[in-house]
Amino acid sequence: MSTSTEHLGDFPETVSGLRIPARYRHDWALFADWCTATDRPALPAGPEALALFLHEHPAAPATQRRRVSAINTVHTHHGHPAPGRSETVRRRLDGARAARLDRLAPLLLHEAAELPTTGWPGGLFGRRDALLLTLAATGMPFAQLARLRRGEVTVDAGTLVATTTDGERFCLPPESAAGASAAVAIYRRWAEVLAFLEAYPNTALLAQYLTDPIEVEQVTLTDRQARQPLLSPIDRWGHLPLMPQPMTAQSLATLVRDHLSGQASARTPLPVRKQGGHDENQHAWLDTEVDLDPSYYKRGVAARLHAHERLDDLNDVLEEIEQRSGALYDELLGVLEGL
Repeated sequence: MSTSTEHLGDFPETVSGLRIPARYRHDWALFADWCTATDRPALPAGPEALALFLHEHPAAPATQRRRVSAINTVHTHHGHPAPGRSETVRRRLDGARAARLDRLAPLLLHEAAELPTTGWPGGLFGRRDALLLTLAATGMPFAQLARLRRGEVTVDAGTLVATTTDGERFCLPPESAAGASAAVAIYRRWAEVLAFLEAYPNTALLAQYLTDPIEVEQVTLTDRQARQPLLSPIDRWGHLPLMPQPMTAQSLATLVRDHLSGQASARTPLPVRKQGGHDENQHAWLDTEVDLDPSYYKRGVAARLHAHERLDDLNDVLEEIEQRSGALYDELLGVLEGL
């Protein structure tokens, strides 16, 4: 995509070789001039560069938000991620919110460490919710948490790293130079559950595993697995959806609030039914022979085409959800601060 010919509205004004709407022209010119002076690319720009720009150009909060809005708009209309939708910039725009998050993070991490990792179904809920609380401690908005995929969370030199679809990185480094972050162990325990279900998609076997855990081999995710949601809903009996699906931002926010306020549901232990005819080296198996009718693939292609057309405006919907989720997160922080 050529940035020299891209139009942003019907305005003739040009700034730095880009056609910019009049209402954004001044703010973009200020940012572009600063980027030139500091030998940085203005398009695309990263969250760290934008945060530094805001630091070196102090102004009223409303002015800073207007600048970020202008820079985000230019980026998105030219096919680049919006640098202002990052925790780095959010902290720069709202110091009070950043201070609340700094106070809240230790509480989230402490609660995560206290949740059970074994037992049925408490160990299952405990492992998932511990990872949720740990990721929430990074300041990641609930809308982004809900969209997080298995392949977007990695361990890098003892640091848990979550990278969103927009390229924003949220990290939880080790507390000391020795060893890995406690967050890494929390992440791996939930990853073991997902890996177990990939190998043995049977809730009864999962209950046995969580009652008496065995080592589960961690292998490189396939492309299909990497695209699956990281955090999934669980019903009261410990069943995960047959087809992987994400939790909603609202349900994630509710879980975090309930854990921090001591109102999280207590999981009554359920009896574990032993699988007859299986020793410790045997597991349930599935019959994988399936006869497909001749029009199976044709219907599949048609369904995907229909979904593509129906979801054409999905980005706009997700942006609105993210804005609402951000407001919900700020409201939650205020409520928790008063507990």
